[in-house]
Amino acid sequence: MPRFTDREHAGRALAEELDEYRGAPDVVVLGLPRGGVPVAAVVASALRAPLDVIVVRKVGVPTQREVAMGALASIAGRTITVRNEDVIRRLGRDREVVFEEGAARERPELLRRERDYRAGLPPLDVEGKTVIIVDDGLATGATMRAAVAALEQSKPGQVVVAVPIGSTDVVDEFSRLVDEVVCVDTPEPFWAVGQGYIDFAQTSDEEVRDLLLSKPH
Repeated sequence: MPRFTDREHAGRALAEELDEYRGAPDVVVLGLPRGGVPVAAVVASALRAPLDVIVVRKVGVPTQREVAMGALASIAGRTITVRNEDVIRRLGRDREVVFEEGAARERPELLRRERDYRAGLPPLDVEGKTVIIVDDGLATGATMRAAVAALEQSKPGQVVVAVPIGSTDVVDEFSRLVDEVVCVDTPEPFWAVGQGYIDFAQTSDEEVRDLLLSKPH
């Protein structure tokens, strides 16, 4: 049976697990667009913390776009490149050209989403802060992994990964990568994030932008 009615319900449940951070002056909540932002917005409101987004675009292998050779992320006003060296090494002699061409394809969409979501709002400064990165779930963890790697370059004080539902194996992996992982539900068997929701409708760009503009920043 699904644990959550929708992303708002999931955000309330996640906020309860994060109650120790409520009202802390150095906490920032970052949502992963698109689906993580409605969850993050509820968490940010409950914790009385500012809300921002961290936009990530996977750089896929040309012949297998679902296989990530890296990612681009936008954090604190900077575009950061995250490389998956294990995959890149398998691309052959022209691997650097292949990677750069893939990154160049994804960069315009990353920047477009960043402009559209922010609508003129400046990015939050996360240096030295406790940063809670929120998504609507952890399946493979690829997007969250890229977000964490990019965030580290902005020198946060502490990184917390927070999700309503996730795979036990992936949650365990992140417990070794960040300071804390908070996950409300790790069902067995786990096959998809959507299994935890009754309503798992796609989140639109407009909804992301409206939520970001409506919250303290």
